[in-house]
Amino acid sequence: MRYQELSGKEIVNLENGKRLGLLGQTDLELDPKTGQIKAFIIPNYSLFGLKRDQSQVKIDWDQIEKVGKDTIIIKKTEDY
Repeated sequence: MRYQELSGKEIVNLENGKRLGLLGQTDLELDPKTGQIKAFIIPNYSLFGLKRDQSQVKIDWDQIEKVGKDTIIIKKTEDY
């Protein structure tokens, strides 16, 4: 799957229903040998869309449960 197909989708944690952000406001971690996406790095934002601090949420590719039309469902057991 290409990044363009994923961009703009809302990321939701299956464990607690928390919305983590939109894919497109993220950084990627790529495998330098294959070019495949290894993880998404999502910055932490406050309620008003301002960057809260330098903390980030890392979502490994294997944590993705389902990619839907508008949403990416992940399974992440930490408090995110």
